[in-house]
Amino acid sequence: MPSPLDVDRVRKDFPILERRLAGDRALVYLDSANTSQKPRPVLDALTEHYERHNANVARAVHQLGEEATSAYEGARDKIAAFIGAPTRSEVLFTKNASEALNLVANTMASGLAEDPRYRLEPGDEIVITEMEHHSNIVPWQLAARRTGATLRWFGLTEDGRLDIAGLRELINPRTKIVSLVHQSNILGTVNPVAHVVERAREVGALVLLDGAQSVPHMPVDVTELGVDLLAFTGHKLCGPTGIGVLWGRGEVLDGLPPFLGGGEMIETVAMDGSTFAPIPHKFEAGTPPIAQAVGLGAAVDYLTGLGMTSVREHDRAITAYALDRLHGVDGVSVIGPDSMVDRGATVSFTVDGIHPHDVGQVLDEQGVAVRVGHHCARPVCVRYGIPATTRASFYLYTTNAEIDALVDGIEQVKRFFG
Repeated sequence: MPSPLDVDRVRKDFPILERRLAGDRALVYLDSANTSQKPRPVLDALTEHYERHNANVARAVHQLGEEATSAYEGARDKIAAFIGAPTRSEVLFTKNASEALNLVANTMASGLAEDPRYRLEPGDEIVITEMEHHSNIVPWQLAARRTGATLRWFGLTEDGRLDIAGLRELINPRTKIVSLVHQSNILGTVNPVAHVVERAREVGALVLLDGAQSVPHMPVDVTELGVDLLAFTGHKLCGPTGIGVLWGRGEVLDGLPPFLGGGEMIETVAMDGSTFAPIPHKFEAGTPPIAQAVGLGAAVDYLTGLGMTSVREHDRAITAYALDRLHGVDGVSVIGPDSMVDRGATVSFTVDGIHPHDVGQVLDEQGVAVRVGHHCARPVCVRYGIPATTRASFYLYTTNAEIDALVDGIEQVKRFFG
């Protein structure tokens, strides 16, 4: 059994959680699916890098340059171990998960891949889901438009889960890639990746997994998942903004053409053509997010020290408590799974007769920070016939008392709007 998190001790690592808001209100931060807060070791790592080791990487032979390069590449090692990557060269740094997803869509749509397995053409099919973040919808719409490929998608069941009844027809021999979210950022649903991977393997399709909401909250091992590519971002993982990760099987990354051109992604450059560096550097043109990578490495160290199994179990306990409390509030409807079966620490809901923006504003006046809107997943709102939702999302520092504050705040919202 994993050791339970000592949440009181964990919270002491996050200075912002001590903040008092205007009116001397305690901060109740329930927006970690949007961005997580940062622990002291990450803040210290960023400060130390800029104060003592700041230099560009892979370019200078002086001591600072060597120190910066060592820290940057050391972060790659940490992340490879964190997600079970077979080799460090399969870990690419991007600016966020959106760029990682765009990298795959754009390189497959470029027409430059020599191997047809990694090239979209007319007649090919791309499969996504109706619960995707816009960052895993729009790039594929653009790719389909550029190449003549067809975009298809899984629908959703009434209880916020993936409708896999037509799995075998949807993923078929024309399917070139399936790109789906691991854990929904609006519904909290954890998708049945194993079923998708199994069918994709039968027809020779690639599988790209959006792990922006899963990698921060549960143990993720790319080898066990069996996917071909995984994208996630640092700022939801206790790390800084401006850093994301794309992991890919070496064979796939070798087969994809470069995404951006510039310094350090090349082997040789001549006026009549260029050759490219091996992975991962083929995909890291120009000066990379150096300090951000160092900060993400520190975040991975921090989470590894706590234990991701313990993080997952805390998430499950706090989410179960939240669902139980919300189910007891008249007029509140949870959008998505209302049980803890295959769901994560994100709960979206509506309050009868009150627009989510009004809910969020009144909660904010009480120090409760939630997100309102489409959550960059408008097709989900359309599917369930709602204008938007209020979303409360939890993490390793969330307490039962904060859930109680949320529920008390919703009751105040109802009183305020009569």
